[in-house]
Amino acid sequence: MPWIQLKIDVTAKHAEQVGDMLSANGALAVTFLDAKDTPMYEPKPGETLLWPDTRVVGLFDAEFDMPPVIAKLGKAKVLSENFVYKLDPLEDKEWEREWMDNFHPTQFGERLWICPSWRDVPDPSAVNVMLDPGLAFGTGTHPTTALCLRWLDGLDLTGKTVVDFGCGSGILAIAALKLGAERVIGIDIDPQALLASKDNAERNGVADAIEVYLPQDQPNLEADIVVANILSGPLRELQDIITAYCKPGGLLAMSGILENQAQGISDLYQRDFDMDKIAIEGDWSRVSGIRNN
Repeated sequence: MPWIQLKIDVTAKHAEQVGDMLSANGALAVTFLDAKDTPMYEPKPGETLLWPDTRVVGLFDAEFDMPPVIAKLGKAKVLSENFVYKLDPLEDKEWEREWMDNFHPTQFGERLWICPSWRDVPDPSAVNVMLDPGLAFGTGTHPTTALCLRWLDGLDLTGKTVVDFGCGSGILAIAALKLGAERVIGIDIDPQALLASKDNAERNGVADAIEVYLPQDQPNLEADIVVANILSGPLRELQDIITAYCKPGGLLAMSGILENQAQGISDLYQRDFDMDKIAIEGDWSRVSGIRNN
């Protein structure tokens, strides 16, 4: 069945109210999207975060009578008769199937391949991570994840202990284990991420070598390698926690950082690390360094 989307750009203050109005006027589903490509950290449990400029999208049956809906919205105090909206037809597709068809095996660095669990491995002799993202973010397609994967591929991880801070689907943690790490600790605020990490580790035959924790349960330890693919805000706020995981002489890599934020993060961590040259990919960056004594 075909659909139609009604898109309205509002401030975060009014987004949920507008979403409720769409639902009350016949929308079968309402989603909130970033209207201006603004990065945001994953919310804490029980917390709802919306972008400063939020796009509210209501999904309607294509046969639904939309003019009365538009007219009602125009009378709402949070909008106006001249509010800007867009109606887009949406083709009926099996969206999950289409996403799976477009997720291909990808090489990172010299040795490492990330392969969807439903596709054949291109190079059986390579270091292959079989991935099913499931309910958690992390496929390797985003530049921040790619920057971290290539960094890990360039290290000798044999016998090392690695902390993956913000592990998501477990892609970095599992890649580290497949590249030779002896022990990996994954930490994430989302219980679904921990479940996805364990499931993917099981799929890759490394479940016995990975430990996953919520932040309140995270262990005290000093690791050889720490990787934190989150965002610049949390990297600032959690500087002392992230630094404490990295032993003297250990290596740290951080991503989820926009290019114009990278130097600020590098300067901040220079207190405890000898910083490397910042790596850039598109609008995103990776900041790394060696923990000093």
